[in-house]
Amino acid sequence: MASTTQVPTVRGPVAADALGTVLMHEHVFVLDEEMRRTLPETWDEQERIADAVGRLKALAATGVSTIVDPTVIGLGRDVARVSSVNEQVDLNIIVATGIYTLSDVPAYFRYHGPGTMLGGADFMTEVFVRDLTEGIGGTGVRAAFLKCAIEEELTPGVERVMRAVAQAHVRTGAPITVHTNPGARTGLVAQEILRSEGVDLGAVVIGHSGDTTDLAYLNELIDNGSYLGMDRFGLDILLPTDDRVATVAALARQGLADRMVLSHDASCHIDWFPPGVLPQIAPNWHYTHLHDEVLPALRTAGVTEQQLTAMLVDNPRRYFSRVDG
Repeated sequence: MASTTQVPTVRGPVAADALGTVLMHEHVFVLDEEMRRTLPETWDEQERIADAVGRLKALAATGVSTIVDPTVIGLGRDVARVSSVNEQVDLNIIVATGIYTLSDVPAYFRYHGPGTMLGGADFMTEVFVRDLTEGIGGTGVRAAFLKCAIEEELTPGVERVMRAVAQAHVRTGAPITVHTNPGARTGLVAQEILRSEGVDLGAVVIGHSGDTTDLAYLNELIDNGSYLGMDRFGLDILLPTDDRVATVAALARQGLADRMVLSHDASCHIDWFPPGVLPQIAPNWHYTHLHDEVLPALRTAGVTEQQLTAMLVDNPRRYFSRVDG
């Protein structure tokens, strides 16, 4: 039966059935806003917007209709800037709420909330719920999903954010994406924390699962109910494309294409690296690599068109059909 769910996007609600081909983990801008303001010579607003428009138009030309942007607090989220880009590109951009931290909570939340000096209820959850139900930062653009992160260990700050994200999910039904480190098997840790708060693990993408070839670990994540984010194609310095393709193909042969989503985790601009470095160390880490190189390789590896459609169209639609827009 067709879904009637309306999914919030930067340009307004879009029916889940109309999302089309979806890349489930792409950023538009990843910035440290304090450094951007401290070093104004490193940023030209109009130049960056024009560059982003060009990159996203090239992506749209491949047939991609929607990108899911998990840029949240801690990654320089600026929905107004993304809106300026989206005005010039015929592409759905779905944005998130949450906090990206691999250790401590932002100082804003440090002294009030559970386990802090002042205690009380966690205002963090209220911020997430407001972003989902009213809009982000006065823009009127509503988040459609939640994002949190865990790397090699569960710190108190990471756990607090994860539990606040879980509680916002329980209150709103919004799905969740988690940045994880498969080498440390922290997708399982995230699943356990989320499950303990009442989260439906079927509404969770375990991000960066494609950074490993450990099929036993990936099968365990799937058995627990979540989607795998095979979402860093092109980031060959972490795992070569051939290994990523082989892993997706192996899982597809197990009949698990309905539990995977595909993407790059790329961006139009990220300020984590000195200028000119990324094209040298990760030349394939860009928005069109999947369609230019990866999908043909997956087909050669035996992945069927039906399975590709499941990963790029059906699974994202099902994931976002949980959202009451």
